[in-house]
Amino acid sequence: MKFTNKKNLIAAAVLAGVFTFCASQAYAEQADRESLVQVALLQSLAQGYFGGTITSGELRKLGDTGIGTFEGLNGEMIVLDGKVYQALGDGTVFTAPDKTLIPYATVTFFDEDIPVKLTDIKDKKDFESALNAAVQKEGCNSFYMVKLPAEFESVLFRSEYGSEEPYPTLVEALKGKQTEFTEKNIKGTLVGLYCPSYMGELNSVGWHFHFISEDKKKGGHILELSVKDATAYLDKTDKFTMILHNDKKFHDINLAKDMAEDIRSAEQDTKGKMKK
Repeated sequence: MKFTNKKNLIAAAVLAGVFTFCASQAYAEQADRESLVQVALLQSLAQGYFGGTITSGELRKLGDTGIGTFEGLNGEMIVLDGKVYQALGDGTVFTAPDKTLIPYATVTFFDEDIPVKLTDIKDKKDFESALNAAVQKEGCNSFYMVKLPAEFESVLFRSEYGSEEPYPTLVEALKGKQTEFTEKNIKGTLVGLYCPSYMGELNSVGWHFHFISEDKKKGGHILELSVKDATAYLDKTDKFTMILHNDKKFHDINLAKDMAEDIRSAEQDTKGKMKK
């Protein structure tokens, strides 16, 4: 795969190489169990590419655990145990039909490589600190998917109602359509992704978490959490596969544009902060 400018450095840094395919080719082959598969870029999503050419059914062939979103930014994606769940703007969850189109996602076949014991996690910052300690020990330049089945003392999560074409940017879409939910003493599973520092032009560096309740009725993108006692599991992955959309609208996007602040806001800001 050939990148220009800074992306040359990114390509060289990935431990086992970066492979780019058109969507029509990539899902036709059996995915590597030890590869993290990313559909498009978070940066393309940030600029308003909410269309998609890969389907939910095709995504399930590439991994059984992960996160993402759906065509039109219609809710948050949680991939768990081989099923693709769609958390809608009203907070409800259903299993996405195999034909559902996807503009962005990251998945892998999950292995419980590294257990991380958690005690008195008061907020998301505490949780990330515990995970980061394990990442530093195991290798901070690898990719990690995290899975945390637990009873959460509290969890604040968001989803969003879908947008229509012509699509706005990610932040503008969330400003008008983001909804937030707080649950107390709820059982469920957190699924999340860690991207190392050199991935800044392809994804969001650090952690990104989604949540689905044990009964599969509630879920979304996590903004805050607390948990008393639990064990998180990390899947360490040293290969990275990227699938680019075979779509003229996608290839018209200027992916060199700096979207770092928009991505930070979309990842972290509550509805009140995002309106400012």
